[in-house]
Amino acid sequence: MGQPLRIALVAGEASGDILGAGLMRALKAQHARIEFVGVGGPLMQAEGLESYFPMERLAVMGLVEVLGRLPELLGRRRRLLRDLIQAKPDVFIGIDAPDFNLDLELKLRRAGIKTVHYVSPSVWAWRQKRVLKIRQACDLMLCLFPFEAKFYDAQQVPVRFVGHPLADTIPLQAERHAARAALDLPQEAPVVALLPGSRGGEVARLGALFLDAATRLRALRPGIRFVLPSASPERRAQLEQLLVDRDLPLTLVDGRSHEVLAACDAVLIASGTATLEALLYKRPMVVAYRVAPLTYRILKRLVKSPYISLPNLLAERLLVPELIQDAATPESLAQHLAPLLEDGEVQTEGFDVIHRALRRDASVQAAQAVLELAGRA
Repeated sequence: MGQPLRIALVAGEASGDILGAGLMRALKAQHARIEFVGVGGPLMQAEGLESYFPMERLAVMGLVEVLGRLPELLGRRRRLLRDLIQAKPDVFIGIDAPDFNLDLELKLRRAGIKTVHYVSPSVWAWRQKRVLKIRQACDLMLCLFPFEAKFYDAQQVPVRFVGHPLADTIPLQAERHAARAALDLPQEAPVVALLPGSRGGEVARLGALFLDAATRLRALRPGIRFVLPSASPERRAQLEQLLVDRDLPLTLVDGRSHEVLAACDAVLIASGTATLEALLYKRPMVVAYRVAPLTYRILKRLVKSPYISLPNLLAERLLVPELIQDAATPESLAQHLAPLLEDGEVQTEGFDVIHRALRRDASVQAAQAVLELAGRA
């Protein structure tokens, strides 16, 4: 029967663990004899991954935090490189975590191991010279979005657009009635979801702004209700402090952001991956974002993309309002949200087209691409 196919994978955080587990399931469904080594979380380990060390040792965010952990991270990468070269996998797959994985992929490829990077870094938006390193490091880039594949095609990097797993799992038509019942929200009242972000810094910059916008929207639309999911106990405490002395008909929910999106009529949302989820639930939205003034001035010079939100990048036009920095005022946010409660069809029709384009059975597509690269299709 020959040697089993050996696949190495490295994921650095929970989202990568989800992607990796789905890819592993699809690989096992298409190939009878396969083994997995590398680094992953509980989901990947449940699918059969032999993880060389806990994935949590790679999960670090923020410049200061990375600097504090840099000796450990560099040491782990050196040992991981040695172990992977010794394991001689047929293919190595780095899942997201580009700062860690791309250097690993470059050295593995030079050692004669075929390499795949799954989830493109945002090279199309900023630090575009990174594509030169990607071209050297990767035999194949697996992209979640079609505009990324166009960018890599133009840069002569082998690429496959596989679609987005969320587009596969979120239904084309979400059931609003059941979601409202589950969240104990009224069936008839207009409901707006507030999603100011999942990180403490985002909530600090956008939380009060979103609540002020809700107060103004309530003056425009009496009878409106609001729902706000908190990503963690820490974010809930932060939001509860912001809600003190505010008279808003608002339901604060622990997690359950997908139910919140299914239940609402429109969304006020921070720019980020949550905008893709709102798009897939076909909920009209207004996107807002604020950063520190110096950060904004630097990013304005570095970012090459005409839009910051995924819905507009995917539509390749201004489909949803983007109110950034000084343009993001309570009055402006409320004025842009109000008409969406009656007429958001232009947005939702565009969202449906995008959802169908992203709904490609991503894990199966990715597995086929990996097996073709390994010569085991």
